[in-house]
This record gives sequence, C-alpha cells and structure tokens, in this order.
Amino acid sequence: MRLDSHQHFWRYDPTHHAWMTDQMGTLKRDYLPDELLPLLKAIAFDGCIAVQARQMAEETEWLLQLAGEHPFIRGVVGWVDLLSPTVRGQLKKMAANPKLVGVRHVLQDEPDDRFMLRPEFLRGIGRLAEHELAYDLLIFPRHLPVAVDLVRRFPLQKFVLDHIAKPPIREGLLSPWQEDLRRLADHPNVACKLSGMVTEAAWKSWRPEDLQRYLDVVVGAFGTSRVMIGSDWPVCTLSGDYASTMNVVLDYVGRFPAPVQEQILGATCARFYALASRAGET
Repeated sequence: MRLDSHQHFWRYDPTHHAWMTDQMGTLKRDYLPDELLPLLKAIAFDGCIAVQARQMAEETEWLLQLAGEHPFIRGVVGWVDLLSPTVRGQLKKMAANPKLVGVRHVLQDEPDDRFMLRPEFLRGIGRLAEHELAYDLLIFPRHLPVAVDLVRRFPLQKFVLDHIAKPPIREGLLSPWQEDLRRLADHPNVACKLSGMVTEAAWKSWRPEDLQRYLDVVVGAFGTSRVMIGSDWPVCTLSGDYASTMNVVLDYVGRFPAPVQEQILGATCARFYALASRAGET
C-alpha cells in the first residue's frame, strides 16, 4: 500500500486561514478529496493521511467525516487542545473514531520557542499513548533542540517530524539544521516525513538536485525504516505540481531495494500511525 503521509483539505475561510499570504493566492479556495484522488491514482498511490490546517476541534471532526466518506483517506492527524485540563476527555471522544491516527499543534507559529515544554502541553502529550496516537512535530530548525528534549521525555510515544523541519533549502544551508536533526533522529521513537521541501526551495525554479543533499542528510540520520513520503498538497502547488513534488522522493528512493522502497512509500507511515490495528475497528 502506497501512502501520501501528509496532505490537507479545507474549505477556504479568510478568517480561519489567515496564514495564507497574498503570495499564496492560489491556495485561497476549497481543496477537497475529489480533487486529490485522481492525483493519487496517477502515481499509483492507494491513500493518504489528512493533516489539520486549523487549530479547531470542528476541523478535526470535519476531516474525520471526510475520512468516513472517502476510504482512500486512511487516517487523520487532527488538533486537540493539549493544554486543556479536559484533554483526556477530548481525546477519548475524538479517538473513538478509528480514523484519528495522530495529533498536531502548529508549534512553528508559537511566539515561545519552548512552548512544547510547557507543563500543560507535556501533560497533554502524555495522554496520547492511551489511544495509540502519534504526535506530529511542525517546527522550524531553531526548534529542533527543544524537540530533542521533548521526545527524550516520552520514549514510548511515537513522534513524526513534518517537512524535515523546514531547513533553509532556498539559501542552500545545511548547518546547524543537520547536526540538530541527527540528534533528534538518535531517538528511535521519531520518524520523519520527506515532505515540504519544494516550498522551502526557490518556488517554481528548484531542481531535484537542490533537494538531494537534504534527503541524503535525513536518510543518513533516520535510516530507511523511519522516513515516509509526503506531498504537503495543496501547499506544495505554490512551488510545483503534485506529480513533480512526489517524484522528487520517488526518484530518490528508486536506488533502494524493493522492500526498502515499500517502507518509505507506505509501510513506515502505516506503522507509525498504527493503521493496521485501526483497520479492524472500522
């Protein structure tokens, strides 16, 4: 089973999607499952993981509804208020739907770079394992040392790093991102999505070779068993179409034996998000 581990759906709302700048004008419309499905089929992919784009419980419920209506949406990484004293009840309610496979908070936008180490947030993270939910880390390179501290505290919690932590690909810089990434990868409970790279590169003018050395660093750090392909559709369309975005990784992993390719193109995603154990609940 081939899986796109990271994409989004939304009904555009200028209030709730205020993060979309004027430069992102093409994103300011609805993006729904019927538009993604033919793109997946065109590259012989079987499904996807839909990831939250708004920090609202209502959006998570809507994504879960979409997943119920469209079987190719194999799971949802939603949002739950991890700071809330009622987080346990919120998680119990949301996780009753087996399509909820993980939780994410937009850490990159928090003014406090150490937000993820707040006691209330740590308490919320500590509740995820009760429901076999992964936690997606959406961060910038400067947050990596803090993320290392976070994952060290929860060795049994699965974490998934989004977008290889958004290194400065446009500037061609590797350090200190690569050193900090390796420290995060030292923790076996962390996987990494090979996603989000084209929008960190020069929009529309990047070349696959611009991204290859970043992929080399990530695969060198995490190995081939803890990385997974992701598109970040439709955000990726700011810099490249769906097929060309996915082909960056598809072409890169073509050098590996077939069993390794199967891991990167789907099996690792299924494992970290526990899709097999949830399949029996649907």
